[in-house]
Amino acid sequence: MPDLFEPLQYGFVIRAIVAASIVAIVCASVGIFVILRSLAFLGDAISHAAFPGVVIAFLLKANVIIGGSIAAIGSALAIGLIARRSGLREDATIGVVFAGMFALGVVLFGRIRTYTGDLLGILLGDVLGVTEDQLVLAAVAAIVIVGALWILRRELIFVSFDPTGAAAAGLPVLRYDALLLGLIGLAIAVSVQVVGIVLVVAMLVTPAATARLVARDLPEMVRLTVAFALASAVAGMYASYYVNTASGGTIVLVATLLFALTWIARSARRRQAR
Repeated sequence: MPDLFEPLQYGFVIRAIVAASIVAIVCASVGIFVILRSLAFLGDAISHAAFPGVVIAFLLKANVIIGGSIAAIGSALAIGLIARRSGLREDATIGVVFAGMFALGVVLFGRIRTYTGDLLGILLGDVLGVTEDQLVLAAVAAIVIVGALWILRRELIFVSFDPTGAAAAGLPVLRYDALLLGLIGLAIAVSVQVVGIVLVVAMLVTPAATARLVARDLPEMVRLTVAFALASAVAGMYASYYVNTASGGTIVLVATLLFALTWIARSARRRQAR
């Protein structure tokens, strides 16, 4: 049986577990609204739209999380604005912004003639390379995101379930929509350092989708989403250490496995009930 304390003798592993746990909490918090409002494609688009901000920050020798945050939040707000004022369906708007921003990132990435290992880490995830400064920045962003969602939880839930009724009650629906999109963008920018741009949407969607399979009400869905996300992060980190696999990908695979097991268990219970 593996020694569970063995990985903890390394400082970079402890930082990685803490960072993965922060990302799990952040993604679980916004992922609930992503699932409730069927915004999974939006999460994928914003995660890729963050790439040019990351590249520009790299070129300017600035913090890549800040660069990715600006690009992700800007893209999220742009998608919401264009969808409302252009008359296009939201999925068409998402496709346009997603493709254009990611293409801009690819063009800028192709202009770099120096070592780009850090950027590849952003694309594919490099949780073991998280520094103390990045950990502090991620923690501050997590506090902002979770705090905002907690303070405005009633309004955001009302707007998510019944936007027409919320507008009739006098709530500024468009402002709450813009705020939610901004928080999703910030959550994605925080998460890309850990699981990478390619896989970040899985951490947004999979734990919340797993909880949705078995939760009987919204409070239970919130608790289960956080539990599934944290379990995926910690178990994925330990598995990647002992099996020697990519940490970000392993975390997502654990989350996917939890989804599959939960779905199978629910299906078995339903067959027995019949």
